Amino acid sequence: MLVAVPLSLLGVAGCAQVNALKSKVNGNSTTTSVTTVTQPQTRPTQPFTAIVHELQLGHYSDGEQDLRQYLTQHPGDHPAQAMLRQLTVDPKQSLGSRSRSYVVQAGDSYSTLAARYLGDPGSFLILARYNGSTNPSVLRTGETIHLPVSSSGPGNTTDPAASTGDMSLSSGDSAPVAELPTAKAQRLQRESLTLLDQGQNDQALTRLGEALSIEPRLKPAGPQAAALRDQLLGSYHERAIVLYRDQQLDQAIALWDRVLAINPNYEPAVIYRARALELKHRLKQI
Repeated sequence: MLVAVPLSLLGVAGCAQVNALKSKVNGNSTTTSVTTVTQPQTRPTQPFTAIVHELQLGHYSDGEQDLRQYLTQHPGDHPAQAMLRQLTVDPKQSLGSRSRSYVVQAGDSYSTLAARYLGDPGSFLILARYNGSTNPSVLRTGETIHLPVSSSGPGNTTDPAASTGDMSLSSGDSAPVAELPTAKAQRLQRESLTLLDQGQNDQALTRLGEALSIEPRLKPAGPQAAALRDQLLGSYHERAIVLYRDQQLDQAIALWDRVLAINPNYEPAVIYRARALELKHRLKQI
């Protein structure tokens, strides 16, 4: 009797397994299938400095997309808001249709010209678009461009709260008053240190870059500013190497020129710039 009971249980279990196999063969399996929903991949949010570099190279469409995505996470970033406005407004309507011709000199860039004539190096983008440029990083000596002549000044490109420029309105007067370049560069350097203290490293680098566009030989305001400057020069050099490897030699050389304008003894820039010039010469001979 003790043996019979287990055997009967085995028989029942065996029948159950056979029935389960028949059910699978006949397509009657009740196993629930799980449908995997593939989420659309979104591009990671880029740092503001990387977006600015992207726009400097003329990648306007991607830059606008990255700016809008960046602003969803940093809605209060005034420089980013100002940059987006420069990218989307009508340059002629914003800066005025009246202009004068200007012959590009050695060392000029859209950033330095924007600092000199619009009061804000960060306005390089709208000045480049004003001239129909598809690559603001390229500006050749001897080239003729147009500078806006407008009584309203560049204030139309940004609102006063968002502007990184030096244009201010005196009481009861609509004419812009320009801040002296050295004073502005010092102010921007102080702002970069404030941003650094707030943990906004990318914005701090951008602000210091604006200061050095105006006054390349600006003295660091203490060891923290010196360290931030070294970091900025390192980022310029790394971007120039990438451009060099892609054989975008003019853009790479322009970045190394910028590094050497700030620190003439920056040895990596001296070496790689010489290599880029040599490669450019060899390619012209092919």
